[in-house]
Amino acid sequence: MVQTLLQGLFVCATTWLLWKAFRKFVVKSDLDNLPGPPSPSFMYGHVRELYNKQTGFKYHRSLGEKYGPVVRLRGRFGSNLVYTFDPKAMHSIAIKDQDIFQEATWFTKATGIIFGPGIFATLGDHHRKQRKMLNPVFSVNHMRNMSPIFYDITHKLRTAIQDRVRDGHPAEVNIVSWMGRTALELMGQGGLGYSFDPLIADAGDEYGKALKDLMPTLAQVRGLHHHVPLFQKIVPKGWRRTVAELIPAPPLQRIIQIADTMRIRSTEIFEAKKKALLAGDEALKHQIGEGRDLISVLLRENMAAAEEDKLPEEELIGQMSTMTFAAMDSTSNALSLTLWRLAQHPERQDALRKEILEAKEAHGGGDIGYDELVALPYLDAVCRETLRVHTPAPFRFRETNRDVILPLSEPVRGKDGRMMHELHIPKNTSVFVGINASNTNPALWGPDAYEWKPERWLEPLPETVLNARIPGVYANLMTFWGGGRSCVGFKFSQLEMKVVLAVLLSTFTFELTEKPIYWNMATVQYPSTDPHGAHPELPMKVGLLKRDSVRA
Repeated sequence: MVQTLLQGLFVCATTWLLWKAFRKFVVKSDLDNLPGPPSPSFMYGHVRELYNKQTGFKYHRSLGEKYGPVVRLRGRFGSNLVYTFDPKAMHSIAIKDQDIFQEATWFTKATGIIFGPGIFATLGDHHRKQRKMLNPVFSVNHMRNMSPIFYDITHKLRTAIQDRVRDGHPAEVNIVSWMGRTALELMGQGGLGYSFDPLIADAGDEYGKALKDLMPTLAQVRGLHHHVPLFQKIVPKGWRRTVAELIPAPPLQRIIQIADTMRIRSTEIFEAKKKALLAGDEALKHQIGEGRDLISVLLRENMAAAEEDKLPEEELIGQMSTMTFAAMDSTSNALSLTLWRLAQHPERQDALRKEILEAKEAHGGGDIGYDELVALPYLDAVCRETLRVHTPAPFRFRETNRDVILPLSEPVRGKDGRMMHELHIPKNTSVFVGINASNTNPALWGPDAYEWKPERWLEPLPETVLNARIPGVYANLMTFWGGGRSCVGFKFSQLEMKVVLAVLLSTFTFELTEKPIYWNMATVQYPSTDPHGAHPELPMKVGLLKRDSVRA
């Protein structure tokens, strides 16, 4: 009897697995009619090409140029994968049907393990509840109050770099390291009311190093994070840590260390902050940021919220690690990209410096006020153009939780010659949104779409861009995504970029070195001098401006 039952279970399980593997060859859909390149591997499909650190950017560009804004690719084991940067499709994915096109299960599970139950790891109403609590923290008025803190930290960065170039000759400086340390300290003081790094010694904070190592380390696990949901189903909760530590994969062990570092430090900061808030205003005056930091504001909002809107402490701690990583890694790399581009174009570097120095002169040589800084046209153009051409997070990955119709801006000719104006997307289909491809689409931005050209923002944008109605929250771009999962802190990022550029360009010149620079495709792209992208690095020649051309 038992043997018969086991045999039946085996037959059922085998049948289910075979159906899952081969149904795609029997059940045809609109996706099978979409044009796309042949799959290089049944096991991996096009996944390796999409995520390849060295060739990923070229591959994404080739997809758009050869097949257009909607392409059929293959995922693992021959599954369908839709690659798109069609504006109407993106509107459906990011806004109209965002509850259908959800973050992949492996993403929410993996980020939950690394950062805790923060905004990256939640979906639906749970995510909206967290976001509702976070929105007031990133208001314009709060950003205006943050600007003195930002300037104070960036002046320390300026002093640190000055100490390395005082002999009058340009010195080689690893820009991405200093931008990462500065971004961490900006988020530390402005976001958490905590100082991670005084920006004096050559070595940064352990927490900052852990955050900066996360993306390169994740890139080394080669898709292991995709198996997190299966791992959690198979391994009992109490055994997961022990089993993970036994897996002989050095990158995985480093990720465990990074997650531990973030959790321990975030918890320590949270407990100290809560204690100060409960002690009253006098105690807050002795805290860094004097209670104006984002977490203090968030804690106060949470204490004052109705009971059903309150977030548990575990989630508040999760927000701390999530926001710190998001603010540090993406913005520091965006700043590094901007300085790298300005070094390639010294005439544009001079033009931006002239605008900044004139604005400083109007302020008696001091710091430029918030409203004047954000309104500087060429500075804004340089930031927008870098975030257009070099999106720090160059793609988004979604999975459908039920069948859905995906509308298209322009019809696509199928392999059978039929013109398809919309696509039926079955449940559990993977959808890959090419953010960089959208931001550099020649059909919208013109033949110079791939060029880094800040001047384009000083003129009216092309009608093709305006008429496309890109669903992003920033500058007709998808850089910060759109809808209910758009980047909640993009104003924080913008202020950070502009303050750092204003201070550094009014003090230093930036040139390229002889070392090659590789920009590595990753969830957040990063530079390296090593073609394999083992460690983030961006060496640049930094020199002092003549003293009579700079006001302190």
